[in-house]
This record gives sequence, structure tokens and C-alpha cells, in this order.
Amino acid sequence: MKLYQIIGDNIRGFRTQKGWTQEKLAIRSDLNINYVGCLERAERKPSIDTLMRIGKALHVHPSQFLIEGSYRKDV
Repeated sequence: MKLYQIIGDNIRGFRTQKGWTQEKLAIRSDLNINYVGCLERAERKPSIDTLMRIGKALHVHPSQFLIEGSYRKDV
């Protein structure tokens, strides 16, 4: 699996574990909802700042987005 697919899967995984919509994550991380969707589908490449903002919103260390399946370990 490619890195940006791993990041997108983890963002989606952590988000859905919280029961959040893409819109709620976008609002809490001050990002555009369409951009959040593009990240989850690996259509866009997030900056470190973006990963930090999403991590802060989800209460997840940004490094967790880089580890395949890391959202499954917090269940």
C-alpha cells in the first residue's frame, strides 16, 4: 500500500472511530470538507501542518497516520 493511501485510511479510521463525519473533522481541524475527502481517498498529499491539525482535532499523534492500520490499535 502506498504511503498516501495509508495516511488516508488512518485518517478515515480514526475519524469513524469517533463517529465523526468528514464535515465535523473539517470544522475541527479548520480544513475544507472536500480536502478532507481527498486526503482520505489519497487524491491529495497532506503537509506536515495538515497532519498536525488533523491529529490535534482527533487527539492522535500525527506520526500514527504513517503506520499502516494504526487506527485499529486504539480500539
